[in-house]
Amino acid sequence: MVIKTEITEMLGIKHPIVAAPMGPFYTTKLTVAVSEAGGLGVLSHITLNNTVSINEIKESMKFVVEYTDKPFGLNIRTAKLQPDAVKLCRQIPRFIMNNPKIKEQCNYFITSAGSPKLLFNKYFETLKNTTNLKHFHVIPSLELAKKVVKDGVDGVVATGHEGGGHQSYDNTSTLILLQQIRKELPEVPVIASGGYATGEGLASALAMGAGAICMGTRLIASNECEFHENYKTIVKNSAISDTKLVTGVFGPARVWKNNYADNHSSVSNKAEKRAEETSMEVIREGVVKLEKAYKGNVNDGIVLLGQSCGLVNNIESVANIINSIVDDAEDCLKSAYNMIKLERVILENV
Repeated sequence: MVIKTEITEMLGIKHPIVAAPMGPFYTTKLTVAVSEAGGLGVLSHITLNNTVSINEIKESMKFVVEYTDKPFGLNIRTAKLQPDAVKLCRQIPRFIMNNPKIKEQCNYFITSAGSPKLLFNKYFETLKNTTNLKHFHVIPSLELAKKVVKDGVDGVVATGHEGGGHQSYDNTSTLILLQQIRKELPEVPVIASGGYATGEGLASALAMGAGAICMGTRLIASNECEFHENYKTIVKNSAISDTKLVTGVFGPARVWKNNYADNHSSVSNKAEKRAEETSMEVIREGVVKLEKAYKGNVNDGIVLLGQSCGLVNNIESVANIINSIVDDAEDCLKSAYNMIKLERVILENV
């Protein structure tokens, strides 16, 4: 089954499924698997071991094009506290321009946690003008969506607070946010994110006008994902109620309830968070805790996890995950269409 949408046509992919960026972790092998399965794999902004990520990201891009000829994307966190953001925004476009195969396949940049305008420079503009590259930005609110569209992005990833990882202070669900954006910005390409792990979720997002869904938690529980098996097991065995919001590196973050989460609360507003951000030590400490979980210490580390964990009950190949979600979405959409046809027949016979 092939479901064509504005997003699949724009990005040249078979299925309307995009991998969520899951920095600071490696998602290189996962990116290959998602792209090979017909979705869009997305390389994360790598910052493990408190190292600058530029060379590692370049190597990851080389790896991807060696093992797949399908499109893929790249995430850059543009937060003020992200030490390598400016260099990445300048150097990566130049690197891509000098690597024909990467230039051909890397067709999606997604910025997050800061301003998309950090990416707007002569190197990026040259790359965009000579390729089919599209620039999306993660937005948690209608107000931010309007702002980044005005700034010039090609589309938005609308993420609600159900999602795992860093969230905003808006505390808006994906269901409400997606409806707001479709009503106020009907012409803007939208990828729905936060709470998606099933065919029913994909069908509902498409029915509301999204062109694709973005998944993180579901894809962690895959054979190809680089995360430790302990992390994957948590995804498989957790309930929706097993997550909470705590203070993360860039604001609130949805995490799994463990020793770390039990001893941390969530900041209530941006002013309070900014008061904490007095040095780079905030990021360093956060990355250390994230890396602990990534490597298997799921009791003491920060386990980023979305509420969709409650919809996951197995660990399997990325191809099986994507194919089953698309097949189930097709069944849902056909069922809805048949209900409409039946209603029309009834009305015609009245």
